[in-house]
Amino acid sequence: MAVHYCGLCRRSSFSGRRHLYSAGHRRRLREALERLQEEVAAARAAAAAAAAGGECGAVRPYDPAEHDRRVWCLCCGRGVRRDGRRGGMALPQAGLLRHLAGPEHRRETARFWREQRAETALRERVLVPAEEYERFAQGVERALAAHRRREEERIQQMAAAIRDAEQRQRETLQTEPEPGAGPPSGSPPAGAERDSSRDAEQPGPSGMQTRPDLNWMESGQALTFIGHQEAEGKGNVHTGAKPPWLTEEEEDGSKQQIGPSYEEFLKQKEKQKLKKLPPERVGANFDHTSQTGDSWLPSFGRVWNHGRRWQSRHQFRTESGEKKKKR
Repeated sequence: MAVHYCGLCRRSSFSGRRHLYSAGHRRRLREALERLQEEVAAARAAAAAAAAGGECGAVRPYDPAEHDRRVWCLCCGRGVRRDGRRGGMALPQAGLLRHLAGPEHRRETARFWREQRAETALRERVLVPAEEYERFAQGVERALAAHRRREEERIQQMAAAIRDAEQRQRETLQTEPEPGAGPPSGSPPAGAERDSSRDAEQPGPSGMQTRPDLNWMESGQALTFIGHQEAEGKGNVHTGAKPPWLTEEEEDGSKQQIGPSYEEFLKQKEKQKLKKLPPERVGANFDHTSQTGDSWLPSFGRVWNHGRRWQSRHQFRTESGEKKKKR
């Protein structure tokens, strides 16, 4: 029996094409077709809404995270972009409907049904008639035209608002008096205007907030220059003095050194190195500051003398009187 590979089950069968009629293959085929039929039903529902004049759902602002999704076409064996795109606008279900209504999908669907021995009644559920797609395309065009009209109206309203604001600004600049001209003939005196502005209350939670008095100086009154005020001491940045961080400190003998010296740092560093060594090592308790002479070296082994080790040992025993007499 020839080996048959099933792409739907992703396995090789040694029973030939009898695998197509097995319970496992029929169950996987039914589940895959149900998923595809759900996508096709959603696309056809969107097409019916667009053909009926639903302009809100036919056109949406383009969002890559939402409208770049792909749908797996079981018959063609490849992913198909679900939504279409027209400029900055997304067309929901437009890409999938265009694929389902195309001749390539219809041809691949016939081949898939023939190879998988699927039910013939389910074939039309994964196809979209060309007339239905044409009605969807016309509804999308109407929705795009309506969206363009709304955008143009919104832009015209914004432009009109900008023109009105510019016109009011020009009128305000034209009605303002020149700096050298006096106040208008019908205007109240400056003192009365100041008092009225001072008494005017601004809205607020406490009701006690007042507008800042900008007319605090009488008309014709000038300010008096009292001269530069010199501060006591070295001055400050306002009087032209040098900033304190740029002044050189006076060097005197009373200046103390901050922090440990370099010698103390080296000693502390050596102590840190000794802490890493085992505490029970040989010579751990040796006092390196004690004064010792040359006599501290051991002389019983004569290991520092010239010659062989056994000669030093015999010489040590001879001198100490511990060498036994020959028998």
